[in-house]
Amino acid sequence: MSDPLLLIISSPSGAGKTTLTRRLLQQLGQELRFSVSHTTRTPRRTEVAGQDYHFVDPDTFRAMVAEERFAEWAEVHGNLYGTCMSEIDDARREGRRALLFDVDYQGARQIKAKIPAAVGVFILPPSLSELRARLEGRGTESPESLERRFAKAKEEIEHYPFFDYLVVNDDLNRAHAELHGIVHGELCRRWRLADRAEALLRE
Repeated sequence: MSDPLLLIISSPSGAGKTTLTRRLLQQLGQELRFSVSHTTRTPRRTEVAGQDYHFVDPDTFRAMVAEERFAEWAEVHGNLYGTCMSEIDDARREGRRALLFDVDYQGARQIKAKIPAAVGVFILPPSLSELRARLEGRGTESPESLERRFAKAKEEIEHYPFFDYLVVNDDLNRAHAELHGIVHGELCRRWRLADRAEALLRE
């Protein structure tokens, strides 16, 4: 069996990445594994260790950094977050065809630097005005926080050329179909299935 497809999905806040990711995981089932990140922050009441995050103390996290065990890591608002390389081994051991990383563009760059074969997909909102409306519609941000998030979103969109694919989320069903198509197209790459073709020739 070939190594799992390493699928990086990134987007600015409000573009619909979480919804699209959940639908993809539901549709592909056991074929796709979600990469669970490590973090030093305190678990929220509804979060499950090992499912939402691997919760570790700062000393443990920094020891893992020193041992180069992360494909990517960053400090965000005083907490450390990272994607462990062992997630790839776990996906391979489980026989998964793909492993999904939900990271920002900085994490995507780190992963691609270590694993060039990883495939990056960036989710775009249909427009900046629609993105602002979505962020306002959440009703969870102060005006100042909203402006910071909106400015951050525009900064993230500037990095779209780094990614292999772009999906415009102007219609959820169509965006999901496009994302699903990207996954299956990548899984049908010649080098992934060459062993199957060679086995047929040997019969």
